[in-house]
Amino acid sequence: MSSNGATRRKQDKQSLHYIVRSGIAGGVAGSIAKTVVAPLDRVKILFQASNPDYSKYAGSWTGAFRAGAQIYRDTGIMGLLRGHSATLYRIFPYAAIKFMAYDQIEHILMPTRDQQTNLRRFTAGALAGMTSVFFTYPLDVIRVRMAFNTDTNHRPSFLYAISKIYHESATSAPASASTSTSTTASPASTLFSRFPILKFYRGFTVTIAGMIPYAGTSFLIWGFLRSRFLPPPPPSSKAKEKSHTVADLTIGALSGAISQTASYPFEVIRRRMQVGGLTHPDRWLGWRETVGTIWRVSGWRGFYVGLGVGYLKIVPMTAVSFTAWQWMKRVLEV
Repeated sequence: MSSNGATRRKQDKQSLHYIVRSGIAGGVAGSIAKTVVAPLDRVKILFQASNPDYSKYAGSWTGAFRAGAQIYRDTGIMGLLRGHSATLYRIFPYAAIKFMAYDQIEHILMPTRDQQTNLRRFTAGALAGMTSVFFTYPLDVIRVRMAFNTDTNHRPSFLYAISKIYHESATSAPASASTSTSTTASPASTLFSRFPILKFYRGFTVTIAGMIPYAGTSFLIWGFLRSRFLPPPPPSSKAKEKSHTVADLTIGALSGAISQTASYPFEVIRRRMQVGGLTHPDRWLGWRETVGTIWRVSGWRGFYVGLGVGYLKIVPMTAVSFTAWQWMKRVLEV
């Protein structure tokens, strides 16, 4: 009887009906969480990418609020939400794929509670995060470009940002730069000139590298703390899992804080590479040059610029995301 029940549960979790509902639950949860922190996300991107108009505010907890106040004075509430449309285009499929993938990978690696280990939780989270990034990364590049723009006379649209990225040059160096840099196109620049679609994957390798500690640690802490403090009812019980909103928010916040600390340097490097087409249109920015520039200008602290804003953003976002995910799973009976 128990064997038949286990087989039925396995078939249910791998059915298209379950996968679709799992994806919807994750997508809605991610969209809610991202909307809550959209203004802080705009400020954080400006800090990370060293936007010259706002770099003076970086380095302090109050700087984020002062930067947000300036954005509001200059462009109103829509300035705080610039790039958010692209965020929503990205975050729904991103969160849907991430949570759906985690459900499936968790079921494969940890089909029973006895098989749950911290290593498997970390592995499931890392694989789920990498899967979602692979399919949605171009949307993140577009979002960053829209948020990086601070021209009050021209608000870039989603389609304009796409066109700008697609047509920007990665090989033609200005004449003034030819005396100090080689005019010979690097293999990477030549590749991206021949295949412009790859320009939407600026910083992709560092994103994948950063996603491993971020998503892996996030799901690890989430799963570990829930197993310790919020154990689900036994499989033989017909009782439904109770809602623990406050506990979910607390555990989600801790997961976000720890995972953000572990992966933040990768995020700073990624942002610099993503806006490379604007700051260095004459060449392609790679890992080594980006890391070297950050180190020379700011030292190790440069890899944590905007971390205070990151905490202000990622802690409530992760808390809301995980909590809304659990709520949506109960609503959709996943």
